[in-house]
Amino acid sequence: MKQSIKHSLRFKITAIFVSLVTLTLLGSWFINNFFLEKFYIQKKMGTLIDTYYQLEELVSMDITDKDNWEEVRERQNRLKQVRDAHNLAFLCTDTSYQPVVSVASDKELLSKKLIGYMYGGNQNRTLIATPMENVRIELYYDETLRSAYMDCWGYIGDNYLFIVSVPIESIRESVQISNQFLIYVGIIIASVSAILVYFITRKITKPILELSQISKKVANLDFSARYLGKEEDEIGVLGNSMNELANQLEQTIEELKNANIQLKKDIEEKVQIDELRKEFLSNVSHELKTPIALIQGYAEGLKEGINDDEESRNFYCDVIMDEADKMNKMVRKLLTLNHIEFGQEEMIMEQFDIVELVQSVVNASSIMIQQKNAHVTISGMKEAIVIGDEFKIEEVVTNYISNALNHLQSPNNITIHIYEKGDKVRVSVHNTGKPIPDEDLEKVWIKFYKVDKARTRAYGGSGIGLSIVKAIMDAMNEQCGVENKQGGVEFWFELKKGEIISESEETLKIIK
Repeated sequence: MKQSIKHSLRFKITAIFVSLVTLTLLGSWFINNFFLEKFYIQKKMGTLIDTYYQLEELVSMDITDKDNWEEVRERQNRLKQVRDAHNLAFLCTDTSYQPVVSVASDKELLSKKLIGYMYGGNQNRTLIATPMENVRIELYYDETLRSAYMDCWGYIGDNYLFIVSVPIESIRESVQISNQFLIYVGIIIASVSAILVYFITRKITKPILELSQISKKVANLDFSARYLGKEEDEIGVLGNSMNELANQLEQTIEELKNANIQLKKDIEEKVQIDELRKEFLSNVSHELKTPIALIQGYAEGLKEGINDDEESRNFYCDVIMDEADKMNKMVRKLLTLNHIEFGQEEMIMEQFDIVELVQSVVNASSIMIQQKNAHVTISGMKEAIVIGDEFKIEEVVTNYISNALNHLQSPNNITIHIYEKGDKVRVSVHNTGKPIPDEDLEKVWIKFYKVDKARTRAYGGSGIGLSIVKAIMDAMNEQCGVENKQGGVEFWFELKKGEIISESEETLKIIK
């Protein structure tokens, strides 16, 4: 669901920028309105005093000396330039108020103002400064002309009077015009700036929105999204950090998933082993109960002399010995499996002929083969030197052949095939019979596990023979397996190929 943005960052940045522009313009207006006139007056005061010094230098020159005429004209021209540049009017007279130097369009007005200052006749005047003892600067408002002036007047030496006047009404008008101009320009600048900033900030907000979408996907455990921006600023750093976060989360969650799967497997295996253990204890107790009862019964019979003839006593003894042998075999198998699984059984690695070993196990099992009416065929290699623990491999082959005989069905064929497979020699034992369900193929190696409980119980199996096979092959770091083949089931194991060497050169390797 797309989340609505109530307070857009673009709008905020635009509003802040426009506010700053507006405040700047208002500040400029405030400075113009309240400080520009004072600044102007200060600047003009300096100009008026400079003009006074130039007048002082001019009137102090001897104009009767022809050598000074050129300099006098130069100074007069300079005063005219000052007048034109600063809109000044000035008048210098002698003590009888006769003009000596005049640069003004209305000499009579300046002369009246000077006389008025000298005799205190001018009204609406305000003293601003007295830069020197004989010089005053005053503001004067002419009610007739309705104009304000700043006048600098006083004495030049003992023989001359002067007045320099500049109108200040123009500065007030300039302030008003400037303020109006700032208002108009400010509105235009603020409007244009708002539009430009609004669109420019898209470059900032767009990657932020992309990062927001990526964070939402990460929150929903979708780690496929990545930030692809190439910025080298703070947003680029944030994007790279977001990508690293997504990678770390993806890796961590994947590890947690794998750990969870493994934990489930461990729990299932534990539950399964626990069930098998309970079933095994039940089967073992059942299997032991019968021979123990037989042994006890026949032993009591012998003691009480139920049958006095020697043949009956021998029969009782044979039953007792047979049942004791069954229990002994079961205990030995359990001890063997336990020793192998806990590394207490040493593996003596040596070279031997696996073909010869298989043939000897088949010959040793001839009675069982005849009892089952089985047809055993050995095919493949005539000689195969392999490396392994010969005694333990003999037990593996014995278990495979016993398992094949116990599950044999018509036409009662057992095929033992020995062949090369890469750098290994594989021995497979195939028996005709009912296939193992696919879901049970990998479970046949689990100790106490029985695919067909009734059949296993019938031939006295305990469900640990194949577990011993698996433990032996794992202890030698070799492989074994089972497959459903056409017409039956095939069990196999592999051993590394050896080399034919003389007996004196043969070495043994012990694996613990």
